[in-house]
Amino acid sequence: MNTGVIGLGAMGAGMARNLAADGLLAAVWNRTAAKAEALAAELGVPVAADPADLANRCEVIVSCVSRDADVLEVIQALQPALTAGKTVVDCSTIAVDTARQAGALVSETGARFLDAPVSGGREGAEAGQLVFMVGGEAEAVDALAPVFQAMGKQTTHMGPVGSGQATKAVNQIMAAGINQAVTEALAFGQASGLDMGKVIDVVGGGAAGNWFLQKRGASMVDGVFEPGFKLALHHKDLSICKRMSAEMGVALPIIEMTLKHYERLMEAGFGEEDISALFRAKRDLFENGNMKSL
Repeated sequence: MNTGVIGLGAMGAGMARNLAADGLLAAVWNRTAAKAEALAAELGVPVAADPADLANRCEVIVSCVSRDADVLEVIQALQPALTAGKTVVDCSTIAVDTARQAGALVSETGARFLDAPVSGGREGAEAGQLVFMVGGEAEAVDALAPVFQAMGKQTTHMGPVGSGQATKAVNQIMAAGINQAVTEALAFGQASGLDMGKVIDVVGGGAAGNWFLQKRGASMVDGVFEPGFKLALHHKDLSICKRMSAEMGVALPIIEMTLKHYERLMEAGFGEEDISALFRAKRDLFENGNMKSL
């Protein structure tokens, strides 16, 4: 099952490596050509001249780019080479309406489209342990089982096109709440003069334990915020969630609060850091022992 990957950032590169390890990767393409050339040389696969060239070479096209406009640009570039029997799997995080628009454009060619956003971060992509939440035809999801299995540990069909993105919105709201809770609690613990290594270990082993605390707790209290999931990208995702909730007639406090905190951090130049950089703001609450409002 020849598969190509478009978009070789922190997520796409890991996905491509795992597809190559299972003998499924046939070509790669990236807007920044040097990145594609380096990965292609590492994996022994060709660099496609453009998205259409990649689609001509592959039965399955996996795309993982940053924003709604980028997804639609890629789909339009693919269209001339899409035919019946090919499937586009978009793993970007975008609005539900954008996923449906992309699906409609792909369907015009006779090809199939799956919106398949992921959870698991850079570590999950590198380890082949991603979780896929997929919208589209169930038959198409089943047919691509080897592709999904190469990249992840769980693939769940959520319903028609757009359902994957709606599920990812749930994930991103929950991730915001976890980020708020973990960063605030650890800042409190640090200000209390506790041994934070012990705090992370004991709390992580109890009812409050979670992936974010396990993977980011030690680095954030050490002031290290190497991006696994960039703060600016989570801000983008939460902006989508805000629009979706507004259409339902509600404003969700976690979304509103986290967007404001992220905006301040982005203005201070921390948008390219990991979302655990929220710890910077929480730590500052305790500066000089005086509580300051975020």
